[in-house]
Amino acid sequence: MNKIKIVLKEQGRMQSYLADKLDKSANTISLWCRNVVQPSIWDLYKVADLLDCEIDELLVKKDDLKNN
Repeated sequence: MNKIKIVLKEQGRMQSYLADKLDKSANTISLWCRNVVQPSIWDLYKVADLLDCEIDELLVKKDDLKNN
C-alpha cells in the first residue's frame, strides 16, 4: 500500500505531476509510489503541500503494516 499513489489517484493526478513540481525524475516518483525508496521527510512535506493534504495522510500507520 502506498498512500502517495492513493492520494494521487483520488485527485486524478499522475506521478508526472509530482515529478514536474518537485523537479524530480519520473523514475524517482515511481520508486516512491512502489515503496522501493522512501522520500525524505522534506520531500514528503512538499508532496503533502502539493497535494493539499496533511502529511499523515501520506503515511501508513504501523497497525496497517501488520495487517499486510
